[in-house]
Amino acid sequence: MKKNVGKTDKAVRFIMGLIFLYLGFAYSAWWYIIAAIAFVTSFTSFCGLYKLLKINTIKK
Repeated sequence: MKKNVGKTDKAVRFIMGLIFLYLGFAYSAWWYIIAAIAFVTSFTSFCGLYKLLKINTIKK
């Protein structure tokens, strides 16, 4: 897996993961799945959807 998620994108995904985690606690457990996806893509610096769309947010 080639990294395709930049630093700013990782930070935004991590913050969104925290928000989705709260929504899962407050409303419905389905939000936990979205939070997990946000955290995994943030920690691994790889997004499968970005790969399909040929997007790379890493500055060169």
